[in-house]
Amino acid sequence: MGASKLSEYTKKEVDLAKYAKALAHPARIAILHVLIKKQSCICGDIVDELPLSQSTVSQHLKELKEAGLIKGEIEGASICYCIDEKEWEKARMLINGLLDGFEGQKANCC
Repeated sequence: MGASKLSEYTKKEVDLAKYAKALAHPARIAILHVLIKKQSCICGDIVDELPLSQSTVSQHLKELKEAGLIKGEIEGASICYCIDEKEWEKARMLINGLLDGFEGQKANCC
């Protein structure tokens, strides 16, 4: 989406779309499950858990980090990744807000 068009949306809508895009691949969901289970991981440990190459895991980690859902700290020659708690809570509130907005109303829909 062009940057000029982003100004047409609220910050919450833009942020929610950012999280949704990051969550829109099953490999990223699997990586998040690993990080939630282990609380922190080095890329190689994630590769050991998933049927993905190191370069593929690295690319997905980059997407998750750019969305703010995870953070990484350099530990020697490796980067240790974990959930970014503040951003995670923000994502949870925005996603729940969208899903909770529909309360099983009977819609006049096709």
